[in-house]
Amino acid sequence: MTAAIFGFFSAAWYGWAQDDPPPGWRKPLIIGSIVGLLGAAAGGIKAWRNWSTGTAFGTETSPIFGIIVGIEVLLAVGGALVLSRRGRGELMAPWVAFVVGVHFFPMAPLLGYPLFYVVGTLVTVAAFVSVPVARSRRIAVSSVTGVMCGSILLVAAVFSLLA
Repeated sequence: MTAAIFGFFSAAWYGWAQDDPPPGWRKPLIIGSIVGLLGAAAGGIKAWRNWSTGTAFGTETSPIFGIIVGIEVLLAVGGALVLSRRGRGELMAPWVAFVVGVHFFPMAPLLGYPLFYVVGTLVTVAAFVSVPVARSRRIAVSSVTGVMCGSILLVAAVFSLLA
């Protein structure tokens, strides 16, 4: 199921990168989105085929998972609203990436999947480096953030499919 989720969100990040990409980026970004969706489908099929083999979710983990995701959504949306009202909408993608990256740290032990530590670290780093990289190359911050996060999640989706 992790592969399905990573694949889906990989496609979403590649989609966000299409906000204002440099010339020549659009086609690879579309391909990235399609590959992410194929990874999501493959993960979904694998999860469906193994549905009865167990889950990391139970009576103790499910509420905690919901709380973590709820906090993540509130922080991401709240921060995006603040950035928008302050005229800093270009920083929404790295803000959301930061929140997403950090949310993987409590998820890793909760779901017992150490790959979340790696993904969380890489997405958090991407949130911080995407702004100076984008500005130094005069590229939209959302494009750089989207490519970085989409690529990280796509690799994680493939790894999860193969694990």
